[in-house]
Amino acid sequence: METPYLSCSIPADWKVLYRAAIVETNRSLILQKVSTAEAAALARQRELLYRGGTQEEKESLEDALYALRAFRTAVQNAQAA
Repeated sequence: METPYLSCSIPADWKVLYRAAIVETNRSLILQKVSTAEAAALARQRELLYRGGTQEEKESLEDALYALRAFRTAVQNAQAA
């Protein structure tokens, strides 16, 4: 299923989606928002491979992806409990 947010023409798009995912309180939407944010961050990471970018953004992307994966794991573990 393709996510409409995969195009990151504006560099801050992935940040908005990341923030939306980590502050989501509706349990039925959390994993969907995490997936969308991950896809946007990965798309931006791919863009940076070809178009350059700041080291700061590259590090922010790595940190965000790590946090999203950890958040996903915590949510899945909480749902299984």
